[in-house]
Amino acid sequence: MRLTKPRIPALHEDQWTAEQAEILNGQKMRGSVQNIFRTMANHAKLAKRWLVFGNHILSKSTLPPRDREILILRIGWLCQAGYEWGQHVVIGTRAGIAENEIEMIKVGADAGWSTHDALLIRAADELHNDAFISDETWQGLKADFTDQQMMDLVFTCGQYTMVSMALNSFGVQLDPDIKGF
Repeated sequence: MRLTKPRIPALHEDQWTAEQAEILNGQKMRGSVQNIFRTMANHAKLAKRWLVFGNHILSKSTLPPRDREILILRIGWLCQAGYEWGQHVVIGTRAGIAENEIEMIKVGADAGWSTHDALLIRAADELHNDAFISDETWQGLKADFTDQQMMDLVFTCGQYTMVSMALNSFGVQLDPDIKGF
């Protein structure tokens, strides 16, 4: 974690306004509202709109869940977002990413991945480093993906880059059941 205490507090249930409660009551994961949502509640109007987009990326994307999670984990690693990493290790494992693959994500595209998975890692790296997917990577992914899936891929990397920036800058702390790096 980059910060040992939050710059913006994670609000507890007894601090929620009616508007915040309306937004947060549907955000339970593993039995509780996670710190990312408790922190975002400090700006309820932003949180409400951001959750719509985030829900598309996480739950309604055209990408297979395993592919989506490889992208998210790679972006979380590149952004050194310990909170994002910890949350998505749990989600990614449930989506079929093996424990050794979690470690391979840290290494990158040359860590022994299948061609498809290496292309996912390269796409995340290219978007992170240059805000652009190279023709070679694009064409490789297009062998498996539709235009809609390519759009979801770019927006997944963008969403989780933005979220990583927020988590790191706001100082969102790990939830009790999550490990960081």
